[in-house]
Amino acid sequence: MRLQPIIDISEICARKGIKNAVLCPGSRNAPLTISFARQKNIECKTISDERSAAFVALGMAQAQSNPVALVCTSGSAAYNFAPAIAEAFYQHIPLLVLTADRPREWIDQCDGQTIRQTQLYGSHVKQSFELPQEYDHPDSVWFVNRIVNEAINLANRFPKGPVHVNIPLREPLYPLKEEVIQYSENIRIINEQDAERRLSEEELNETLLDLQGFNKVLVIAGQADHNDQLIKVLDSFSSRHHVPVVADVISNLNTLRNVITHSDVLFGQCKQEVKKALQPELIITIGKSVVSKNLKLFLREFKPVQHWHLQLDGQAPDTFQSLTKVIAISPFHFFNQTGSGASKSGFEARKRENYYSLWQAEEHRTQRAITSFFAEPQLSEFHLTHEVLKSLPPETHLHLANSMAVRYANFIGLSASDQRIQVFSNRGTSGIDGCTSTAVGSAMITGKPTVLITGDMAMLYDRNAFWHNYKLPNLRIVVLNNHGGAIFSMIDGPADLPEADPYFITQQKLSMRSLATEFDFDYLKLDNLRKLKNLLKDFFDFDGRTKILELETSAAAAKKTLDDFKSHIKKNYGE
Repeated sequence: MRLQPIIDISEICARKGIKNAVLCPGSRNAPLTISFARQKNIECKTISDERSAAFVALGMAQAQSNPVALVCTSGSAAYNFAPAIAEAFYQHIPLLVLTADRPREWIDQCDGQTIRQTQLYGSHVKQSFELPQEYDHPDSVWFVNRIVNEAINLANRFPKGPVHVNIPLREPLYPLKEEVIQYSENIRIINEQDAERRLSEEELNETLLDLQGFNKVLVIAGQADHNDQLIKVLDSFSSRHHVPVVADVISNLNTLRNVITHSDVLFGQCKQEVKKALQPELIITIGKSVVSKNLKLFLREFKPVQHWHLQLDGQAPDTFQSLTKVIAISPFHFFNQTGSGASKSGFEARKRENYYSLWQAEEHRTQRAITSFFAEPQLSEFHLTHEVLKSLPPETHLHLANSMAVRYANFIGLSASDQRIQVFSNRGTSGIDGCTSTAVGSAMITGKPTVLITGDMAMLYDRNAFWHNYKLPNLRIVVLNNHGGAIFSMIDGPADLPEADPYFITQQKLSMRSLATEFDFDYLKLDNLRKLKNLLKDFFDFDGRTKILELETSAAAAKKTLDDFKSHIKKNYGE
């Protein structure tokens, strides 16, 4: 067959462990669609909206930590992948992006669905490749095979991320009736073997000696997947060396003993003398972004003497403006090796213990204040988030949308007893554009309870997440509908401007009832506190239906509740 190297692409993907593909309808990508649709070892989904499709693929890849193939036709269709690709790039989520293209000679010639697709995603992909458009010479067939193998290997290599393969295709794009579509038998597969680095004996001794030189050591965990092995070795390191661990809700470390989960609340309201006492001498950072703006501001003002970041490869972030050393190692191996090292003793050990105890005391103090605030039920989006988090079923995949949903959840936190809950959020670029589609992608392939907590703007922006033919019986959506971008009434700057209401908060009058009806979802509305218990019971009854639970409030009401919360915490600090 003339397009045999293209037909073989899905076979290479399948043999290299790709299990899912998201295909967008089109004509130029017909050979790719046929290749994947007839591939028995890859489950394919068809999503018509390319922007949504890319986030669905991201949600799939995120849920299983495995590349997902993403296929579209030529022209603006490929551009619509861009937001999800940027998110995948910053979150280190592997995607194999396959964009069909017109032959090179037709670029800029006013031909339909033709744009400049080479290097389309710029520096937001790990690499961009382009396949040949002729396959007559054996070297071209070899080249296609090599590039597809290399692209998948690169997507999986740390830091994982999206890789783009642009594929110019000539007509005819569809096989003749008498043509038999089959994959080549002897397809070459190029595999990469991981060899995770460990500290040499000399490096380990030097690191332990450096650790001994600091009395105030702090570990800060950014966004990461749940990892039981990491939690185990980090617990050993923290306990042995008396090092507090600070983690946001998206760090998935809520089951770590004595973890500090309320730094955002703590540093938002505590006095300067408390901040000074908590100032570290050394911070060790792992993972990606942190939600807590107050933690960032604290560490940028009260800088450590040294800042080590643990990361196998790639560009290391300097979020706190204090980076002094990048250690090319996985957090697991670092804490596994250093956790058994000699700890301080005598008076020096007591200094470490005092610093550790101070963090614990402030965490417990903050937690008590948070608990007392929520002791009095209210009909607010903040309180509803609290009740939902307390009611999550085991093994839930919890998706937190930008902007206020993820902040609410970070203020509240998950308890240590929530051992099988995994938290996901699009904090790579922190946009609202694909939060729903990402949760949909996760729900499609995991079968686990998938709960999305979102705002009205994010939900309406991404309503095409449901524009497909697939049932989502395990998906539950909580919509905090304050009829606008309430965050702009809460943050410094826009709230006091005369333009705030029409241009920043951008009020909208819609509810989710019509959306639920349109897509045949069950709709539950919370308009009375007396309904809450029964509504949550119905909401978490997995009876084969997708369900939306909506609370309608206002931006003013949301702001007042958050202001009351901050005032309550301040009283805890005697202010």
